[in-house]
Amino acid sequence: MKLMKRNESLFPNMWSPFNDDDWFRLPDTFKSGTSAPAVNILENEDDFKVEMAVPGMKKEDFNVDLDNNLLTISAEEKSENETKDKDGNYTRREFNYSAFKRSFTLPESVDGEKIAASYTDGVLHITIPKKEEAKPKPPKKIAIK
Repeated sequence: MKLMKRNESLFPNMWSPFNDDDWFRLPDTFKSGTSAPAVNILENEDDFKVEMAVPGMKKEDFNVDLDNNLLTISAEEKSENETKDKDGNYTRREFNYSAFKRSFTLPESVDGEKIAASYTDGVLHITIPKKEEAKPKPPKKIAIK
Protein backbone atom coordinates (compact mmCIF):
# COMPACT_ATOMS: atom_id res chain seq x y z
CA MET A 1 0.00 0.00 0.00
CA LYS A 2 1.39 3.40 -0.95
CA LEU A 3 0.51 6.55 0.94
CA MET A 4 -0.73 9.37 -1.25
CA LYS A 5 0.11 13.01 -0.63
CA ARG A 6 -2.86 15.18 0.06
CA ASN A 7 -3.32 18.06 -2.33
CA GLU A 8 -4.47 20.99 -0.21
CA SER A 9 -4.50 23.52 -3.02
CA LEU A 10 -7.81 24.72 -4.35
CA PHE A 11 -6.22 25.22 -7.79
CA PRO A 12 -3.48 22.61 -8.07
CA ASN A 13 -0.43 23.32 -10.19
CA MET A 14 -0.07 21.01 -13.18
CA TRP A 15 3.51 20.19 -12.19
CA SER A 16 5.60 21.45 -9.37
CA PRO A 17 9.10 20.01 -9.18
CA PHE A 18 9.35 20.83 -5.49
CA ASN A 19 6.51 18.43 -4.72
CA ASP A 20 8.32 15.55 -6.40
CA ASP A 21 9.99 13.06 -4.07
CA ASP A 22 12.92 12.57 -6.45
CA TRP A 23 13.68 16.26 -6.99
CA PHE A 24 16.40 16.52 -4.34
CA ARG A 25 17.91 13.09 -4.89
CA LEU A 26 21.01 12.43 -6.95
CA PRO A 27 20.54 10.93 -10.40
CA ASP A 28 21.02 7.18 -10.66
CA THR A 29 24.30 7.63 -12.51
CA PHE A 30 25.86 9.12 -9.38
CA LYS A 31 24.56 6.32 -7.16
CA SER A 32 25.44 3.38 -9.35
CA GLY A 33 29.24 3.63 -9.07
CA THR A 34 29.88 4.09 -12.75
CA SER A 35 33.64 4.19 -12.21
CA ALA A 36 33.80 0.49 -11.32
CA PRO A 37 33.35 -2.09 -14.09
CA ALA A 38 30.66 -4.75 -13.97
CA VAL A 39 31.64 -8.14 -12.51
CA ASN A 40 30.19 -11.63 -12.90
CA ILE A 41 31.15 -14.26 -10.30
CA LEU A 42 30.32 -17.91 -10.92
CA GLU A 43 30.91 -20.75 -8.44
CA ASN A 44 31.47 -24.28 -9.74
CA GLU A 45 32.32 -27.44 -7.82
CA ASP A 46 36.04 -26.94 -8.54
CA ASP A 47 36.53 -23.16 -8.63
CA PHE A 48 35.21 -19.62 -8.76
CA LYS A 49 35.28 -17.73 -12.05
CA VAL A 50 35.38 -13.93 -12.08
CA GLU A 51 34.65 -12.03 -15.29
CA MET A 52 35.13 -8.27 -15.39
CA ALA A 53 34.09 -6.17 -18.40
CA VAL A 54 36.91 -3.68 -19.09
CA PRO A 55 37.13 -3.01 -22.84
CA GLY A 56 39.80 -0.83 -24.39
CA MET A 57 42.58 -1.65 -21.93
CA LYS A 58 45.77 -3.69 -22.22
CA LYS A 59 46.73 -6.54 -19.92
CA GLU A 60 49.68 -4.43 -18.70
CA ASP A 61 47.19 -1.90 -17.26
CA PHE A 62 45.88 -4.39 -14.65
CA ASN A 63 47.10 -5.35 -11.19
CA VAL A 64 45.63 -8.43 -9.51
CA ASP A 65 46.81 -8.89 -5.91
CA LEU A 66 45.96 -11.34 -3.14
CA ASP A 67 46.64 -10.33 0.46
CA ASN A 68 45.21 -12.40 3.33
CA ASN A 69 42.27 -13.70 1.25
CA LEU A 70 41.50 -10.20 -0.07
CA LEU A 71 41.59 -10.25 -3.87
CA THR A 72 42.13 -6.75 -5.27
CA ILE A 73 41.75 -5.96 -8.95
CA SER A 74 42.87 -2.53 -10.09
CA ALA A 75 43.73 -0.82 -13.34
CA GLU A 76 45.04 2.52 -14.46
CA GLU A 77 45.13 3.92 -17.97
CA LYS A 78 46.55 7.21 -19.16
CA SER A 79 46.51 8.55 -22.69
CA GLU A 80 47.58 11.83 -24.22
CA ASN A 81 47.08 13.35 -27.67
CA GLU A 82 48.61 16.62 -28.66
CA THR A 83 48.86 18.66 -31.82
CA LYS A 84 51.40 21.46 -32.17
CA ASP A 85 51.87 24.09 -34.81
CA LYS A 86 55.19 24.68 -36.59
CA ASP A 87 56.45 26.88 -33.71
CA GLY A 88 55.85 24.13 -31.17
CA ASN A 89 52.80 25.76 -29.57
CA TYR A 90 49.81 23.65 -28.72
CA THR A 91 46.86 23.91 -31.03
CA ARG A 92 45.14 21.02 -29.29
CA ARG A 93 46.04 18.88 -26.32
CA GLU A 94 43.81 16.18 -24.90
CA PHE A 95 44.55 13.79 -22.08
CA ASN A 96 42.55 11.07 -20.44
CA TYR A 97 42.96 9.23 -17.17
CA SER A 98 40.84 6.37 -15.90
CA ALA A 99 41.31 4.05 -12.94
CA PHE A 100 39.33 1.64 -10.80
CA LYS A 101 39.87 -0.68 -7.86
CA ARG A 102 37.63 -3.56 -6.74
CA SER A 103 38.25 -5.87 -3.79
CA PHE A 104 36.66 -9.20 -2.90
CA THR A 105 37.06 -11.23 0.29
CA LEU A 106 37.70 -14.84 -0.68
CA PRO A 107 36.53 -17.77 1.44
CA GLU A 108 39.06 -19.94 3.26
CA SER A 109 38.22 -22.79 0.90
CA VAL A 110 40.16 -21.33 -2.07
CA ASP A 111 43.74 -22.13 -3.08
CA GLY A 112 45.36 -18.71 -3.40
CA GLU A 113 48.58 -20.14 -4.87
CA LYS A 114 46.82 -21.35 -8.03
CA ILE A 115 44.83 -18.24 -9.02
CA ALA A 116 45.14 -17.53 -12.75
CA ALA A 117 44.14 -14.46 -14.79
CA SER A 118 43.83 -13.69 -18.50
CA TYR A 119 42.52 -10.78 -20.57
CA THR A 120 40.76 -11.44 -23.88
CA ASP A 121 38.27 -9.46 -25.95
CA GLY A 122 37.80 -6.75 -23.33
CA VAL A 123 37.03 -9.17 -20.50
CA LEU A 124 39.36 -9.93 -17.59
CA HIS A 125 38.97 -13.61 -16.59
CA ILE A 126 40.17 -14.78 -13.16
CA THR A 127 39.99 -18.43 -12.10
CA ILE A 128 40.16 -19.10 -8.36
CA PRO A 129 40.46 -22.85 -7.67
CA LYS A 130 39.11 -24.41 -4.50
CA LYS A 131 41.26 -26.50 -2.17
CA GLU A 132 40.86 -30.26 -2.58
CA GLU A 133 39.27 -30.64 0.86
CA ALA A 134 36.64 -28.00 -0.05
CA LYS A 135 35.49 -29.78 -3.21
CA PRO A 136 32.37 -31.92 -2.84
CA LYS A 137 33.09 -35.62 -2.66
CA PRO A 138 30.88 -38.31 -4.14
CA PRO A 139 28.85 -40.33 -1.65
CA LYS A 140 30.68 -43.32 -0.22
CA LYS A 141 29.00 -46.71 -0.18
CA ILE A 142 29.39 -48.44 3.15
CA ALA A 143 29.24 -52.22 3.18
CA ILE A 144 27.13 -53.86 5.83
CA LYS A 145 28.81 -56.78 7.62
